[in-house]
Parts: sequence; C-alpha cells; structure tokens
Amino acid sequence: MGDGLVIVYTGGGKGKTTAALGMALRAAGYGHKTCMVQFIKGSWHYGERDSAAMLGESLELIVAGKGFVGIMDDSSPRKEHVEAARGALRISREKITSDKYETVILDEINYAVDLGLITTEDVLGLIGERPPRLNLVLTGNHARPEIVEAADLVTEMKEVKHPYRSGRRAARGVDF
Repeated sequence: MGDGLVIVYTGGGKGKTTAALGMALRAAGYGHKTCMVQFIKGSWHYGERDSAAMLGESLELIVAGKGFVGIMDDSSPRKEHVEAARGALRISREKITSDKYETVILDEINYAVDLGLITTEDVLGLIGERPPRLNLVLTGNHARPEIVEAADLVTEMKEVKHPYRSGRRAARGVDF
C-alpha cells in the first residue's frame, strides 16, 4: 500500500496544529495510530497535551521543543533550542521509519526551519525516508518552497480577523 500523503499546513492564520490534530482524531476513529512530535512548544500547559492522553494509544504526543524561541519568557540559550530541534529530528526519523503509525505529525517543523534551528535539507531528508503508506504532516508558518514542492497537499491558513488584534488575550480551549 503506497497511498500515504505528505501534507503541509502553513500560513500566517490560526489553525495549523488544530488541522493536524483533527486528522489524528479522525484517524483514531478508524483505529489508526498517530504520533505528533512538537518541535517548538515546550513546558507550557496547553489543551492538546491533555486531550492526547484521552485518546490513549491512538495518539502519542512528544514535546521535544524547549518552548517559543526568543519570545515571551524564553530564557534558554539558542544552543539549547538547536539541540532540542536536532533531538526532535532524531525522534521524528525513528517514528517515521518505525512502521508503528499510519500518520506522523511534525508540529511546527516549518518554524524550526525558519528560525534556523534545522535546515530545509533536514526536512526533505525526513520526507525521503517516509514509507509510502505513511501520512506525514508538517505544520508551521513559512514552509519553504522546496517543502511545498515535495508535498502532495498544501493548505495555507490566512488570517482574516483575530481577536488578539483587538486586545483580547489567548483563550483556553481555543488558542492553547
């Protein structure tokens, strides 16, 4: 069976990780297993961590990042972010080639490339190692043209309106 897809969710609008999690939820309904490796998110509490646990063995969530790089309350040296991203690549390669999953999601991997934590070539290497039956989902803004070209399906989220622009804070269950 060689019917897996390489899917990219990118763009400046909200919903990239949410779209990937929607795929994981749909896959769980068919008894399929999904692994999500998060490249940027770190120790903060956010809803998908709890909901992943509720899905049991259907969704394995691995938080590999050190947190948001260079913003908010990030006090980690850049070197630690680079090391975490390299570790996330190793974990991703292991999960992609393990033959244990129908879908592997590399959450915010495009941001990791944009921030210079990993390279476009690193991501293309993962795509090249993907077994034909595996769905591989790459999320994050700033997807490089080479990654877009290598994908089978690309969706660009575009922000039309966001409550943050009018001074509203991020909402639990909506934004995190």
